[in-house]
Amino acid sequence: MASPKRILIVDDEQDIRTYLSTLLGDQGYETVQANDGEEAMQKVQAGPLDLITLDISMPEKSGVKFFREMKTDDRWKHIPVIIVTGVSEDFKSFISSRHQIPAPEGFVSKPISPEEILNLVSMLTQQGNS
Repeated sequence: MASPKRILIVDDEQDIRTYLSTLLGDQGYETVQANDGEEAMQKVQAGPLDLITLDISMPEKSGVKFFREMKTDDRWKHIPVIIVTGVSEDFKSFISSRHQIPAPEGFVSKPISPEEILNLVSMLTQQGNS
């Protein structure tokens, strides 16, 4: 049997991390958590990860800065990222228009729809198997 997919949940709100960790854990995923971009980079370096859910607005290192660092590093740029944020559609257009970095593999708005995030996570973690 394959080992469970490991998902890093990055959000400065403990409630969101707990919610996502429980939701994904109930579906058989293994989760690890980070409070900000700085801690997230430590978890990425500790690896291996199959997917990352990432909040944008955080203290210390923002989600944008973490995303940029991760996606420009050959060791980690293959890891799919789902942006989970309350930030507007304008931000989605902005981050998707950056030419030096690829767009995130998915977006989920807060408040989080369990069906939406589970479908996206399932789709993105299965792509890694094909």
